[in-house]
Amino acid sequence: MKVVRFALFGILTALISGCFVFAPSPEKTNRKSLKKAPYDAVIVPGVPFDGTHWSETMKMRVQWANYLYKRGITKNIIYSGSAVYTKYEEAKIMALYGEALGIPKEHIFVEPRAEHSTENVYYGYRLAKQQGFQKIALATDRFQSNGMRSFIRKFDLPVGLLPIISDTLLKQDLTEPKIDPAPAIRQGFVSIVDRLSKWQRLRGTFGQYIRWKEEDLKTKHLRKKYGNRIES
Repeated sequence: MKVVRFALFGILTALISGCFVFAPSPEKTNRKSLKKAPYDAVIVPGVPFDGTHWSETMKMRVQWANYLYKRGITKNIIYSGSAVYTKYEEAKIMALYGEALGIPKEHIFVEPRAEHSTENVYYGYRLAKQQGFQKIALATDRFQSNGMRSFIRKFDLPVGLLPIISDTLLKQDLTEPKIDPAPAIRQGFVSIVDRLSKWQRLRGTFGQYIRWKEEDLKTKHLRKKYGNRIES
C-alpha cells in the first residue's frame, strides 16, 4: 500500500508540475481577466501564521489583494483559511492585515472553513454567492493559481484568475503593518498534522473532503461521484 501511495504521489506531483510549466504567464492571465474588471470580490487563500510576523507568501497574497482593491479591480476581498498548521485562523489574520493596510472593514469577508487550496476556492466561492457577488476571481501567487486552474475548469466554477505580478507588487510599499493576532486564535486548536496523515492531507489538496452544494455539481457524473458529500 505504501508503494502504491508513493507512486500515486509521484504521478500527482508530476501533473501539478506540468500544469505549472505549460500554463499561461501571470501577465497573460491578468490581461485576459482584467477585461472583466471590476470584480465583486477576489478570493485570497490562507497561509499559516507563526504568531509574530507574516511569511513572504502571506505578504505577497495580502499585498496583492490590497493592490487590487486600491486600484478598483475588486470591490471586496474574501480571505479564506482555517486554523490548519498553527492556532491562528489564516483568514482572520489576513483580514487583520488587510484592515491595517486601509481596506474598509465592510469590504472584508472571512471564510474560516478551508484547510486546502481547493477548499479555499470552493468555500470562498460559496461565501461570495451568499453575499450576492456575481463576478469573482482568485487572487494568489502564480503556482497556486496554476494549480487551481484545472479544479476551476473541472467543476465549471465561475471564478477568474488574477495571479500576482511580481514586478507590479515589488513597486508597492510592502511594509508589514502592526496587528494584534489574538482575535484570530482558534480555541481548542489541533494541528492538521495530528489529525490527518500525509496521504490524507494530499487527498484534501485535491478536493476530496469538500462538502458540495448540489447546484455546483453540474453534471450527472459529478453528482453521482460526489453524492456522498453533498450538503443541504
